[in-house]
Amino acid sequence: MSELPGVVVTGVSGRMGQMLAREVLASDKLRLVAGLEREGHDWIGRDLGEAMGGMANGVPVTGDALEAFSKAQAVIDFTAPAATVAFAELAAQARAVHVIGTTGMSDDDLAKLKAAARHAVIVRAGNMSLGVNLLTQVTKQVAAALDEDWDIEIIEAHHHHKVDAPSGTALMLGEAAAEGRGVELADVSDRGRDGITGARKKGDIGFHAVRGGDIVGEHEVLFAAAGERIAIKHMASDRSLFARGALKAAIWGQDKAPGEYDMLDVLGLK
Repeated sequence: MSELPGVVVTGVSGRMGQMLAREVLASDKLRLVAGLEREGHDWIGRDLGEAMGGMANGVPVTGDALEAFSKAQAVIDFTAPAATVAFAELAAQARAVHVIGTTGMSDDDLAKLKAAARHAVIVRAGNMSLGVNLLTQVTKQVAAALDEDWDIEIIEAHHHHKVDAPSGTALMLGEAAAEGRGVELADVSDRGRDGITGARKKGDIGFHAVRGGDIVGEHEVLFAAAGERIAIKHMASDRSLFARGALKAAIWGQDKAPGEYDMLDVLGLK
């Protein structure tokens, strides 16, 4: 058991954090060495199993990231941009694989992750499911095959607790469509339509965000031309699929050279 790679789950009290912890505890390829929470959180100092409402499992909840990471070979992190950037530096110091599912990153955040990746493996993805990553590849191929007479719209839907829009997955799909067309997404992204906006600009990639209820995640890429439409869609009904993808990334990264990777690397789709 002790030979298995050790994992720290950050933000362990959250919905995704608890899901990740349970998946690691159930894994026969990884072991959970600690759950991490922000300083002052009432879970700190408690046994994680008891904190989650079950039996004690001997896994501590701590607020000391550096100490926790020093005992781990992987950090799984679905928190917030500022926290993730700070964790990246500490994970790099510990030479631990940093699996990042955090979305809403700024260009400055990404630059800091790139710096950390010079010293350790970072696997970052807006979505860690196999289906979504296949959708990304298909989106790129379809966009490459169709000219600008085909408008591209990306529609995503999530639960009402989600704080960023468009979703990381929607942006990942937008990047794939832009790459297929040989353009930069920043130059063609259309994220806001309200009032008299004028006609749609040819070549733009539009984004639409729906927030409501407990929707786990739905993403559709629409290619629309005169007289015909192509729609490709992925629907997630169980959040655990993202957790399983994160564990797969943590295992995959154990023997890799320092650098930035994504789920296409992990799944062998590049």
